[in-house]
Amino acid sequence: MIGDMGTVHITEAELARDVHAILAKVQQGVEVVVEQDHRPVAVLRPLNRSGRLVSDILREARQRNSTVTLDEDFGKDLEEIIASQQEPWNPPSWE
Repeated sequence: MIGDMGTVHITEAELARDVHAILAKVQQGVEVVVEQDHRPVAVLRPLNRSGRLVSDILREARQRNSTVTLDEDFGKDLEEIIASQQEPWNPPSWE
């Protein structure tokens, strides 16, 4: 692997050999350029997520001694909202 300033260039063989390690790099914020015959064919980069994790918000509220009370179904409601916004990936069939 060749890397500089947050970008790593790899061959498709390197990607195939250790997808797990490559995805770990992407999760750490590294952009990965996959090359065939020294030409870029794909780029893997971390998702640009906005906002904060609910767990972080709740932890901060506790640290500030917040008096806000969440009803007992709040977590369940939140999970349903999140699940309804996620669509499964159904790639096209190559057959």
